[in-house]
Amino acid sequence: MTLWPQTLLARSVLLIAVLLVLAHLAWLQIFRVSTREPRARQVSQQIVSTVNLTRAALVTAEPSKRFSLLGDIAEHEGVQVHVAQRGEKLAPLPKTEFYELVYADLRTQLGPNTHFTLSRNGVEGIWVSFDIDGDGYWVLMPESRLAGDLSWRWIGWGALVLLLAVGGAFIIVVRINRPLRALTLAAEQMGRGATPAPVDESGPLEIRTLSHAFNQMAIDRKKLDDERALLLAGVSHDLRTPLARIRLGVEMLDDKGDASMRAGIVQDIEDIDAAINQFLDFARAASSENATQDADLNALVSDLAARYERAGKHLNVQFGEVPPLPLRTLAIQRLIGNLIDNALRHGGNEVSVTTGYAKSAAFVEVLDRGPGIPQEQAERMLQPFTRMDAARSTSGTGLGLAIVDRIARMHSGRVQLLPREGGGLLARVELPVTPSVRSDE
Repeated sequence: MTLWPQTLLARSVLLIAVLLVLAHLAWLQIFRVSTREPRARQVSQQIVSTVNLTRAALVTAEPSKRFSLLGDIAEHEGVQVHVAQRGEKLAPLPKTEFYELVYADLRTQLGPNTHFTLSRNGVEGIWVSFDIDGDGYWVLMPESRLAGDLSWRWIGWGALVLLLAVGGAFIIVVRINRPLRALTLAAEQMGRGATPAPVDESGPLEIRTLSHAFNQMAIDRKKLDDERALLLAGVSHDLRTPLARIRLGVEMLDDKGDASMRAGIVQDIEDIDAAINQFLDFARAASSENATQDADLNALVSDLAARYERAGKHLNVQFGEVPPLPLRTLAIQRLIGNLIDNALRHGGNEVSVTTGYAKSAAFVEVLDRGPGIPQEQAERMLQPFTRMDAARSTSGTGLGLAIVDRIARMHSGRVQLLPREGGGLLARVELPVTPSVRSDE
């Protein structure tokens, strides 16, 4: 599992948020550095004013009223005056540029003998020393007077602005991502052999151009498929009539004729008729010959097995537990029938059919003991009009497996041609339990 998001929306918003956070932190740092010296001078000026006013009040006040004056100053201004003593413990100032600037400015305005600390004899506060007629005193002020403009309030406002910026970026990216998402879904439908609805050509110029190109490609592809299906259907239909006449003529031949030649002609006619049926099946593979409906895969296999039994072809069938699936029943029967015919043609009479359910997908497997298909050739054999030079392809049009693959993709499924343990071929078709199947293509 990776923490890095996989969708374009999440990645874009995350990157924009990171950039905004970095920009916000950089702005705070610039603000703090640019206001450091003015704040230091402002703080030092406040301290100097407090010290000078306190010293002036003590100097000009009558001796009998000095204590009451100090009490009033402490009560109303929060400023206390202490007499300097020997052996005082002064904590060193924090080693920051701000305190260095404040201390330097205090020494400039109050004199080079001025002391400045944040803790005297364990008592914390702003301590500044001054002299009156050679006697040493300390002024104690609350630390709140050191508070600058860069407070948590500024940080809070900055965080609010950051959240609003990220929200705006999210809305912008969503608007850009919406047409891309529609294109992705349409491309997935096209990959399954379906014809997607036209994508809305809206958004930025690049997105509109891409959507228009995709729509045009989908139209051209549908037109090409329709023309190919029409051509195959037309040719197959035109061949049916002369084939029927040839079959009738062969059956009317005198029984005294060459029986082997007659049987050969009949076999050639059946082969041609089978090839025509495959052309028609391929042309109908993506047609709306029947709508999608919930069906029992085991029941479809059972009906096919009974049909082959009546034709004298035994199948070893093993049924597993399979949930109902939205299927095009005629198309699925054609898929399974093509696999069975292929196995009987190349694998002899030892053919097995298995159904089951695993990893959120139902499956049907057709197994034979024929020569098999090399693994490196398996993907190529699913292409139309593809035949091998080996024993499995001595006859036929090369459309059987292509029809199987096309119908499987219509149901969001996939076909696997795997080597069977002990020799032979295992043709496996997986169908998702909730596939996205279009019934209007």
